[in-house]
Amino acid sequence: MEVAGKVVLITGASSGIGMASARLFAQKGAKLALAARSVEKLEQFARELPEAIAVPTDMRDEAAVRRMVAQTQEHYKRIDVLINNAGQAMYAPIEKVDIDTYRSVFELNVVSVLVAMQAAIPIMRAQGGGVIINISSGTSKRPPERYGTNNPVGPYTSTKYALNAITLIGRQELATDNISLGVVYPGLTATNLFDNLAQGRAPAATPGGAPPVASAESVAENILEAVETQAAEVYADILKKELFSSSTNRA
Repeated sequence: MEVAGKVVLITGASSGIGMASARLFAQKGAKLALAARSVEKLEQFARELPEAIAVPTDMRDEAAVRRMVAQTQEHYKRIDVLINNAGQAMYAPIEKVDIDTYRSVFELNVVSVLVAMQAAIPIMRAQGGGVIINISSGTSKRPPERYGTNNPVGPYTSTKYALNAITLIGRQELATDNISLGVVYPGLTATNLFDNLAQGRAPAATPGGAPPVASAESVAENILEAVETQAAEVYADILKKELFSSSTNRA
């Protein structure tokens, strides 16, 4: 899909990967709807872009997520692309994870995405098609033995496994409606993710030293690739190098 002139709704758009994606899609000529909780920051950012509206939304509020989609459709009369980027990390072992916190993270990382998709799919079907891109995590693609007591990502990664399944199975369900679902896997990215953890501390460095970190702008390029190619899965460049070079070395 060429994004020029298309209506693109991006969640988590007030910082990090979401903000970088909004800038990139604006440069490509897209019309944007930007969703996040931070009202003033979001509205200021929308004013900086050629054609964008701010849609302040608490993604953990089901009714608010449905209003977000409805407001975008009401303003632009269509929605061509939905990018579900909003999410939150946590680092806690399975034994000690706080259940209420886990529930909250699951609501944001999985349930809010499902609600947004349910609201957008009928709109896309009626207009003849669309693209939905869900932003996962490289933790869901690394082998489990990479993790342990120094980097306890089990509860967080489980939310991304669920997101992957919803996306890839949903892709099959909606193929005949010309609605393409895809998942993007970022690696470690230079955002404020570790400043806003739901529980725990940033993961410990690996024995080989600090891992390479990608820019939010490079991940935005991968998201654009996912929209343009409508591929089922797109790996951030930094993660692709890590996973596939390791596989080659092991072979």
